Amino acid sequence: MPYDLELIQLLLTYSKEQLKEYIEDIHPADILDAIHQYEGNKLEILNKLPDSIIALIIDYAENEEKYELLSMFPDSKQKEIVDEMSSDELVDLLGSIDEDEQNNIFVKMDKEDAEEVRELLSYLPDTAGGIMATEFVFIKETMTVGETLGYLQKEAPDAETAYYIYVLDERDTLKGVVSLRDIVVSNFDTVITDIMNDKVISVPVDMDQEEVGRIFEKYGFLTMPVVDNEDIMLGIVTVDDIMVVLSNEHTEDMYRLAGIQEGEKVAGTVIESVKSRLPWLFVNLITAILAAATVSLFESTISRVVTLATFMPIVAGMGGNAGSQTLTIIVRGIALGELTFENAKKVLVKEIGVGLSNGLAIGLTVATLGYLWERKPIFGLVIGLAMFLNLIAATTAGFIVPVTLKKLKVDPALASAVFVTTVTDVLGFFFFLGLATVFISSLI
Repeated sequence: MPYDLELIQLLLTYSKEQLKEYIEDIHPADILDAIHQYEGNKLEILNKLPDSIIALIIDYAENEEKYELLSMFPDSKQKEIVDEMSSDELVDLLGSIDEDEQNNIFVKMDKEDAEEVRELLSYLPDTAGGIMATEFVFIKETMTVGETLGYLQKEAPDAETAYYIYVLDERDTLKGVVSLRDIVVSNFDTVITDIMNDKVISVPVDMDQEEVGRIFEKYGFLTMPVVDNEDIMLGIVTVDDIMVVLSNEHTEDMYRLAGIQEGEKVAGTVIESVKSRLPWLFVNLITAILAAATVSLFESTISRVVTLATFMPIVAGMGGNAGSQTLTIIVRGIALGELTFENAKKVLVKEIGVGLSNGLAIGLTVATLGYLWERKPIFGLVIGLAMFLNLIAATTAGFIVPVTLKKLKVDPALASAVFVTTVTDVLGFFFFLGLATVFISSLI
């Protein structure tokens, strides 16, 4: 029997008291999958679960499903579930619903918690402040290890995570960090300042979440403190939140490179998919018209050497592939911070070198094929030289277009592919048909 069905049977047949013994060993994501599989009244399962588990299930649900799950319960139960949710979980929930629904949740929260969450909602959602949690464990620098252990026993259970203990002064300025390991192995009378690391790495509250993700990847941290411009600690970002951020950003870039809005779902409606794709198809139509207009300039040449029409797609297609290769590398480099102002010139020279090398190899190959096809050396020269030039143009455009868009504060993943394809199509046809026009007397 599949695991989901076994879990459904367990959740349905066990009493609420019996489930308490097993539920802590079952991941909330697995319970959510079981709920999705169950075709009956989902409250039959949800009503047997502790509030803390329901809160986690809601957190693991897709944004559009979070409020739907919470709304299944009466108001009194909703309040108990909301009380179990951490600040960043509540921000995710509230950020996915409209203002009236938000107010419906705020009235169920304690005044202090509501004010805290409202403040978190004031931060841009794609910044460190927008993804941070305010439930973190901190201690004062004057405390001893013994005092810290007693404090942790009381406060750690309510914290988002307690892998690292942050050290603050009286103004809540971040002074350092100490690991649980250092606390456990130290004598009870050791002062925290003697074992803390004062070279703590933090992120500004307004830092873009992609940049925060790069810092996590670089240092391998599990949590990272978030501070304001005076180094006052406001919250923490955890690695599980960053994993979601990086996954979403990669998905967004993939969709945009394909000219699709990132909100489109596989199971979405026809109208949603059309709205997502049609605008970019119109943009592609305009670029196709530009390429067609270029071809139209050489109609007389094509009419005199019909074989040119056979090889035209090869020149444009290979240029498009070469441009896409460079574009993918450059967009990824920009996203990961690998491409900087300092190394941009070096990278450009490298990509031109790649274009020269690939253009030479593919150009010679195509020149040979063209000669064998037409039995005319000049035809091989025309298509080989056109391919050589277009691959150089393609790799150059694959670098210049995304870098220029980034400088203009336009997402390179959003529009680069359209412009690079335009360059390779238009120049590919121009090089090939233009050279054919120059050597037309030798081709006839």
